Order: sequence, then C-alpha cells, then structure tokens
Amino acid sequence: MSAAPQPSSPVGVADSAWTQRAAGIDWHTAAEALRQQGHAVLPKLLSAEECADVAGLYGSADAATFRSRVVMQRHGFGQGEYRYFSYPLPALVAGLRGALYPHLAPIANQWNTAMGIEVRYPAQHADFIARCHAAGQLRPTPLLLQYGPGDYNCLHQDLYGEHVFPLQVAVLLSEPGRDFTGGELVLTEQRPRMQSRAEVVPLRQGDAVVFAVHHRPVQGTRGPYRVQMRHGVSRVRSGQRHTVGIIFHDAV
Repeated sequence: MSAAPQPSSPVGVADSAWTQRAAGIDWHTAAEALRQQGHAVLPKLLSAEECADVAGLYGSADAATFRSRVVMQRHGFGQGEYRYFSYPLPALVAGLRGALYPHLAPIANQWNTAMGIEVRYPAQHADFIARCHAAGQLRPTPLLLQYGPGDYNCLHQDLYGEHVFPLQVAVLLSEPGRDFTGGELVLTEQRPRMQSRAEVVPLRQGDAVVFAVHHRPVQGTRGPYRVQMRHGVSRVRSGQRHTVGIIFHDAV
C-alpha cells in the first residue's frame, strides 16, 4: 500500500494583505449573527475580479491545481460537480483560509464551551492543520463548485475525519440574476423534538457566508443545547454558478 499523500508545501501564515482585509470585518456583528441564527454574511469579501479569477480556475489545464473531481450524481450528493484544491493552495484560497481562521477560532471555542465539548482550537490555522496532519488528515479540503441548469446540492455536513473545525466559509463567485438564476444556499437546523427549520441565505457576487459545519449551541430555558446543522444548494434554473468553499480542517 502506498504512503498517505503529504502536502507539497507547508501551510503558512496569511500574508499581511489578507490579514488586513480580515481585520476590517465587523466580527462582533458576525459573532452575534452566528449566535442567533448559525450563519453570518460577510458582504463584498472578494472583488468581482477576484471572483472571476477563482471561478476561472475550474477549467484549469494545470493538473497540480486540484487533487480530485467529484461528480455529485455518481454519489447521490445531488447534481453538479466540484473539485478539491491541491497543496499548495492558490494564493487567494490560502490567504482567506489563514486570515479568517484566527477570528473564527475564539467563536468556535465559545461554542464548544457552551456545548460541553472539551476540544479547543489554537489561535493560528497552521497549528490546527498540524494537529490534523498528525492524525493522518493530510488532504486539503478547500474546493471549487460548479453548477449548471438543473444542478443542486443535497443537504449535507462536511466532516472529513476526527478533527473538525466547526465553522466554514463559502464565497459566491457568480452574480445572481446575471450569471444564474435559482441556486440559493439553504441551511437547515434540527432541534431536539422539533421539526427541521430551513433558511435561504441571499448572497451577491463576492459575498461570503460563515456557517456551522455540523452543530451549534442554542440557548434554551435550561441552558445551551446542541442543534444539528446541514447545508445545500437549491436547483439552479439557468446559467452557471461557481462557489469557493473554505473548510478549515483537512481530510483523511
């Protein structure tokens, strides 16, 4: 059996430009939105030019850009396809991953405290990735998704191993109404002894959304309790929709 794949370059600290961009986000408002509804929109995180550059990578002829391609209908995931990036990640993807994580780690730690989960996350993403790699989670998980007419993504959770960072980020790279119609991001939560609640998150090109990977705390009359979260994409009715997903843990 061949050895597990190793990343071709170490995961570095986000450069100053991305660090400054992340620092300009209103994280107090984002944290409050996450507390109340399990997601937070970060408006205009990427420019139209940056969105076009990333979306354009999907058809890249450079085999080193991606490690795998997944056709969703083959696995019962929905219809459409996505590609996982390889290490080293594209500069924009790596920059986002490294710069957003330090602002999300305190929120993730607060959530785990509220839910009685002992796991705590280090302040820097490189340290968390080192934890993943030590456990055999070596494959990068940021991905680029492409949907055409009739495509959709079933409700799911992005869990790839023992070590899971409880928040992830998706950035819409296409403009609704111009590049595509339909294709709304859908989030659901399942509270104990209650029916599932669904919410559609409206996004424009360049907007990012932070949301729970698999569960989050909700304050009840007897203290916080855990609710299960899932996410998906409704059917695209026309055009083409691209999204980049920033998942902070690596995969087995």
